Amino acid sequence: MYLRNAKNWNCLAFLLIFSPTKQNFHFSSLTIQNPYANPNKEAVPVNFASQTPPLVRTTDPSFQSSAHIHSDVISSNKIIARYIRSGNIDSALRIFNRMAVKTTVTWNSVLAGYSKVSGKMKEAQQLFDKIPQPDAVSYNIMLACYIQNSGLETALAFFDQMPVKDTASWNTMISGFAQNGKMDRARELFLAMPEKNSVTWSAMISGYVECGKLDLAEELFELAPVKSVVAWTAMISGYMKFRKMELAERFFKEMPVKNLVTWNAMIAGYVENSQAEDGLKLFRMMLGYGIKPNSSTLSSALLGCSELSALQLGKQVHQIVCKSHLSNDTTAGTSIISMYCKCGVLEDAWKLFLEIPKKDVVTWNSMISGYAQHGAGERALQLFEQMRDEGIKPDWISFVSVLLACNHAGLVDLGIQYFDSMMKDYRVEARAYHYTCMVDLLGRAGKLAEAVNLINGMPFKPHCAIFGTLLGACRIHKNLEIAEFAAKNLLTLDPNSAAAYVQLANVYAAMNRWDHVARVRQSMKDNKVVKTPGYSWIEIKSVVHEFRSSDRLHPELASIHEKLNELEKKMKLAGYIPDLEFALHDVGKEQKEQLLLRHSEKLAIAFGLMKVPLGAPIRVFKNLRVCGDCHNAIKYISAIEGREIIVRDTIRFHHFKDGSCSCGDYW
Repeated sequence: MYLRNAKNWNCLAFLLIFSPTKQNFHFSSLTIQNPYANPNKEAVPVNFASQTPPLVRTTDPSFQSSAHIHSDVISSNKIIARYIRSGNIDSALRIFNRMAVKTTVTWNSVLAGYSKVSGKMKEAQQLFDKIPQPDAVSYNIMLACYIQNSGLETALAFFDQMPVKDTASWNTMISGFAQNGKMDRARELFLAMPEKNSVTWSAMISGYVECGKLDLAEELFELAPVKSVVAWTAMISGYMKFRKMELAERFFKEMPVKNLVTWNAMIAGYVENSQAEDGLKLFRMMLGYGIKPNSSTLSSALLGCSELSALQLGKQVHQIVCKSHLSNDTTAGTSIISMYCKCGVLEDAWKLFLEIPKKDVVTWNSMISGYAQHGAGERALQLFEQMRDEGIKPDWISFVSVLLACNHAGLVDLGIQYFDSMMKDYRVEARAYHYTCMVDLLGRAGKLAEAVNLINGMPFKPHCAIFGTLLGACRIHKNLEIAEFAAKNLLTLDPNSAAAYVQLANVYAAMNRWDHVARVRQSMKDNKVVKTPGYSWIEIKSVVHEFRSSDRLHPELASIHEKLNELEKKMKLAGYIPDLEFALHDVGKEQKEQLLLRHSEKLAIAFGLMKVPLGAPIRVFKNLRVCGDCHNAIKYISAIEGREIIVRDTIRFHHFKDGSCSCGDYW
């Protein structure tokens, strides 16, 4: 009969309980309770296996009976571990209560089950008190329970009273302080700890990164005798968090071993730092190496696809989700809905929305927001009412989407009603986002004085977006007085705001105040403020083609210009008159017309007409608001070419077809 090494079995049982991807505790293995002996007598020592040969054959019936009991205990422990791992504590307890003989591993398994469920502190304490011979693992699990349920000070008091502390005990306590941002307390324990391992160093480095003390994280990383993959990944996350992209890239290349979390940190960091293209390149590379993505990877990839409007890659990610265990996951489905909405494929988003069996408020918000962005305001509001009728309580994001829907549809009075009802009927407090939407709603409708009154009556200090939105409305309605008021406040809040200078200069240009335009532009130069260059892009056969105004780099530029010249002649015959107000340079009429004809969105559309098959919509995306002349020209182009053209700018989607736009010329 084979007798298992007690130390090895103790480790094995806890590997079964705790997922290998979440190595929160590196529990040490000490003794187990001897299943053959009187429970009040001495436990089996650590070196039990070394005292007994690993393989013993005997015909002694009493020994065979004991071995049978040992086998039953091991089998029951495995079943308990499976139940605990799946979160089924009740079934685990049924097995536990039926067991005639229990080892310390048995007790620890059930105790670990309680530790994984919030609010089970009382039950965990009662069970812990009944353990005949608690070991270091028992104490470490109980310590984790205290941290999760009773606070750090209570946990520290328990830690101080523990009869035996191993490395895992210290790591658990240090991690508790670090994960709660109490790095001074964590450092005290770290310095007092008799023997540190890689988990200790990683916990401290990660804690400093999370609380924003990157310099201290760097200091510890350099001192760490062994740098684990966790420590390397924490540093990469920290560099991404503080926009130190080159250092993050250097660490990623230099680290000897990478895991999935490392790849996720890099991909998410790129996307969050507006380098979605680099993030998606790394995602493709990861797939090429055969590394399977998890929900975090796919979420970042979908967000990157949304930002770049990379529809083809987004569809590939959708297929990966469908073939994975996340196929019925609500969060994954919601991310895909958002991706389709932001890539301009509203019909696919709606199909997927209908297929999701369990919709939460985030799912509803994504679909409502999608309709709002595409100008289908009434459909968005119908969906909001349907969500409410189905018992889903709206949150603050729901009302942002609703106000956007009212804004894009020009439903000013209804938007005001929803804004007023937020707190009164739903107990949702208005945030800065809601006020920004309301300023946009009023400003777009020409109610600039009401917008200013709303800003002056805000219960908190207005932020940059409020005045930026007001300034944009002044550009539409050519209100110089309020534009100067908005620009002044915006520059007070953010002296380096390029939007303040550019929008104010645009207001002056629209009113032919070229001396003021020159003065604003000179002020930009003096203050070293750099304008974000406008560009448009289009995806053709999974390749993204980018265009800037008066582009000189695209390899097919000659053919594009030829197509645009041809379109210009046809448009003018159909009644198109270039709106020179949007040529923001003090030059002659002919030069202004040429500048308008070479706007980035027109270049991208001309290229799309050349490359996108007939019958398929042309999807173009712009990083700034589409200009009024381009908006008018695209209506003519859609009618002349008989094509559906979808343009997404920073404000919304415009669906051009048969000479008209879905926005109804209200945007």
